[in-house]
Amino acid sequence: MAMKALDIYKHLPKTNCKKCGYPTCLAFAMKLATGKADVEACPDLDPGAKALLGGVTRPPVRAVTIGAGERSVTIGEEFVLFRHEKTFYHPPGIMVEVSDTWTEVEVRSVVDEVRETVVHRVGQDLVLNGVAVRNESGSADRFAETVRLAGGGSSLPLVLISDDPTAFEAALAIAGQYRPLIHAATADNWEPLAALAKQYGSPLVVRAGTPADLAAITAKCAEAGVADLLIDPAPGSLQGYITVATEIRRSAIERTEPALGYPIYLDAGALGETDAAVATGILKYAGIIVTPRFSRASREAALTLRQNIYTDPQHPIQVTPGVYPINNPERDAPVLLTVNFSLTYFTIVGYLEASRMPCHLLIVDTEGLSVLTSVAGGKLTETMVADALKKFGVADLVDHRILIIPGYAAPLSGKIEDATGWKVMVGPRDAADLPEYLEKEWKT
Repeated sequence: MAMKALDIYKHLPKTNCKKCGYPTCLAFAMKLATGKADVEACPDLDPGAKALLGGVTRPPVRAVTIGAGERSVTIGEEFVLFRHEKTFYHPPGIMVEVSDTWTEVEVRSVVDEVRETVVHRVGQDLVLNGVAVRNESGSADRFAETVRLAGGGSSLPLVLISDDPTAFEAALAIAGQYRPLIHAATADNWEPLAALAKQYGSPLVVRAGTPADLAAITAKCAEAGVADLLIDPAPGSLQGYITVATEIRRSAIERTEPALGYPIYLDAGALGETDAAVATGILKYAGIIVTPRFSRASREAALTLRQNIYTDPQHPIQVTPGVYPINNPERDAPVLLTVNFSLTYFTIVGYLEASRMPCHLLIVDTEGLSVLTSVAGGKLTETMVADALKKFGVADLVDHRILIIPGYAAPLSGKIEDATGWKVMVGPRDAADLPEYLEKEWKT
């Protein structure tokens, strides 16, 4: 089980020497409890305490990096079973599979699709992560050639899927330096695959039908010198995956079975309904999801879901406060107020840009909360609005003194007028109604 900060503190020197980089031993203990500090930072710990604390403060799910360079993907290093307990840190890598029985054109089209897919959403670029090459031809040479066609791992991370150690040797001769993921070691072949993974420094997937068997094989692979492992529970259905993935994650988080403390691998195509399987993997603990080629709509849905699940619920995505010109506004353009919650900002900007109405958009810092939540929680106040108008020099940008506030902020209208000296107009609650509102109501 994970130790609480006070339990960790009992094992520290309590000298507050600051050698660890924190002002007190208690502050260091709090960072250790959340996995944001390393026990090695304390030079005064005796070996016994260091071994004890190291075992209970390191992430219960090991971090594993697949690929090399800027497109590499790091997974694992998670601390909780449920997102609301804290947050999930490393989104699963989504890998689109190709077969070594396909033509060169078919393989390259998938690779290009993966490389070029970008979904722009609330200020972030969402991408697919790599390509999985499946050895279905039975030929080691054909497998290696397909790996080469897929870029050899130099531009996109690769998953190598085969049952044949000889095929892996041929593929790794091309892609080994780029840390491809090897799938999969079983009770029958783990020794040669562990040797290859160790030789090339590649992460290795362990595959077995039960958590007990998975733990047994991961322990053997770790003893053989392979530190970066994933586990594939080989589920037969979506329900089976949810059940076993939850059991594995719980065992890791509660540290009842350290040999299960690795990211989970999911073959979405093997479960039939690909879209549902991908979504399930995102929601329930998958570290790598291998999927057949899927439609643009399905890709966008999966990437959006992944972004939502792996956004820290305690720290919403935010934009920088300030004044944003929309459609080249001049001095008679309206000034609209909103909050710095990214989804609110980008929704409003989308409608305003489409309307072609020039305006100034004033963003105030509500710590990423929505308008309604900010008003209810006291994060959006008349004093904040007055300070923002002054700080960002809004009065110097326009000849009028009129401010349009969101409909949900209507209760603050009188207070804002008193605090700022500006006339306040209450806009619509829905951003979709802004263009019509401005067309009818805006007059300087």
